[in-house]
Amino acid sequence: MATLKDALLTEVAEVLPTSGNKVTVVGVGQVGMACAFSILAQGVSNEVCLVDCMQDKLTGEMLDLQHGSNFMKNPKITSGTDYALTAGSRLCIVTAGARQREGETRLDLVQRNTDILKSIIPKLIEYSPDTILLMVSNPVDIMTYVAWKLSGLPKNRIIGSGTNLDSSRFRFLMSQRLGVAPTSCHGWIIGEHGDSSVPVWSGVNVAGVRLREINPAIGTDEDPEKWDELHKEVVNSAYEVIRLKGYTSWAIGLSTAALTSAILRNSNNVHAVSTSVIGEHGIDKDVFLSLPCVLNSNGVTHIVKQLLTPTEIDQLHKSADLMHEVQCGLRF
Repeated sequence: MATLKDALLTEVAEVLPTSGNKVTVVGVGQVGMACAFSILAQGVSNEVCLVDCMQDKLTGEMLDLQHGSNFMKNPKITSGTDYALTAGSRLCIVTAGARQREGETRLDLVQRNTDILKSIIPKLIEYSPDTILLMVSNPVDIMTYVAWKLSGLPKNRIIGSGTNLDSSRFRFLMSQRLGVAPTSCHGWIIGEHGDSSVPVWSGVNVAGVRLREINPAIGTDEDPEKWDELHKEVVNSAYEVIRLKGYTSWAIGLSTAALTSAILRNSNNVHAVSTSVIGEHGIDKDVFLSLPCVLNSNGVTHIVKQLLTPTEIDQLHKSADLMHEVQCGLRF
């Protein structure tokens, strides 16, 4: 007879002992530096290595962070263009890539950033064969798949930042409507980190009270309160921020720091991250999409088996089909 744990979680990796907390961040653009700063400011890691192809900017960013060491926990911060500096990294965060332009979808970036990863991923694995890869470069689900193909690592050690940020945006917008703190609003965005993402309206709740039990039409076209507008705002969030300031940075940096913390501190926190979903919810394609995952020092160890409605499953399958279609056109 299956236990409750077996019914709730799909095991995807054996738990193994690990050590060390060195983090490498590849790419010192706005996103990469927001990730590095968030990790250092929160004391998630005391050793951060920055890598990029622009030596002057690298040195400048490193010095700027080092000058603030007195206000942090005396971290070791290094930088350089030589990937040998990344040796022994417990976690490698990849943010490098072409920036998303105003009006450009994440999927438009796919081949440009695939070509960039070809020169990054093998070098990281060469110097840190036991590392975990955390992909942030967009389109993140496709880039996570590409990183898996290029790295040769087991799937549980290839993680995409996925819809962890989308879920945070969702909860924030929900909190604004309800007048309740975002951390007390519970809701998940799954699937693609992008236009085909799936809001799990069936599970949205505050203090265990499912909003669908109060408003059965929530999230549908028939909802008089038009809660479905929240998901549209989530999808458009990045486009709006890019339109206003030219790029996104702080929220994805904070999201990445939370994922880093779960991995380095072996916390078993559940986050919506991009992982291999073949076999989940009837998906028969080898794609990476976001589902709630247990994260610890081994990467993704379990996937939470959400009780989705037929509509949500259908939307998730459409997201998988889209990813597969794009993957078929990749040139490695």
